[in-house]
Amino acid sequence: MTGGLQHWAASHPGAIRLQNQDSYICRPRLGLFSVADGVGGHSEGEVASARVMSLLGEIPEEVPPPDRLAEVRTRLRAAHVELLEQGRGRNPQATLATTVIVLMLHEDHFAFLWAGDSRGYLLRDGALHQLTADHSVVQELVESGVISAAEAGNHPQGNVITRALGAGGPELRVDKAIGAVQPADRFLLCSDGLYKALDPDEMAGILAGNGDVAQRLVAAALARKARDNITAVVAAL
Repeated sequence: MTGGLQHWAASHPGAIRLQNQDSYICRPRLGLFSVADGVGGHSEGEVASARVMSLLGEIPEEVPPPDRLAEVRTRLRAAHVELLEQGRGRNPQATLATTVIVLMLHEDHFAFLWAGDSRGYLLRDGALHQLTADHSVVQELVESGVISAAEAGNHPQGNVITRALGAGGPELRVDKAIGAVQPADRFLLCSDGLYKALDPDEMAGILAGNGDVAQRLVAAALARKARDNITAVVAAL
């Protein structure tokens, strides 16, 4: 999918951290966009996120559109197994893990695939819709009614995720959200450093603007002293 499709991307270590463990890829000719956030607190998170993007970058453009989503799933599973094996092969054993969010666009349909707490949003008619649900301890607490959504923002376990490539068992569980594309839709993929620094109204206002909106989103998060790495990828029709 290339006709009428624009995209922007930006990434920054954030206001506190010196190293950026986020990675991203934009392949508009395939309609493929992705962000990965190396799991903080584990060794070489940047290696894990970069490896996932590398495997997605190797998908041939000749893959027929009906087969592309399956090809993405295959690459994600391969990355998961590879990262597990690399971690187990180290002495002492290490965890090389990363979140991932993938957007696939083709004609009048979209699909998000994800594991972890990197998010996918849709801006439509001025309203910002979160289309992914975090795989995190805090999200589980919200869904079970233990805490409110307002309390989730400052919860002490806010950085604890429950799914990631390279962590857990050999089977990778990836969730999917699909839908129909409408004219003027804008899609945002981001790591948690962005949405933890900006509220949804701020994100929507910037996303609806002109110019390089990904760079403007990252700059706004930096102005709020974002404590984590920040990555934004935007695809606009």
